[in-house]
Amino acid sequence: MSAESKKLLVMAGQITSFFRAYPRDEAVRAIAEHINKFWTRKMRDEFLALPEIREGASDPLLVAASKSIRAG
Repeated sequence: MSAESKKLLVMAGQITSFFRAYPRDEAVRAIAEHINKFWTRKMRDEFLALPEIREGASDPLLVAASKSIRAG
């Protein structure tokens, strides 16, 4: 995994941690909205291509949110 990929996972994890206290559906929606709003298309595409996200091996909230993250 590249340093950039690790950085994206860390950032996504921080966003997820922030919204974890919200009700599940609201947290999933807020995580996706934040990433869609503040990350570039390149960042979103690289993030969505990560095996941890594609294979569902990451945080369940983050994996659920990934389904609403816009790809390039």
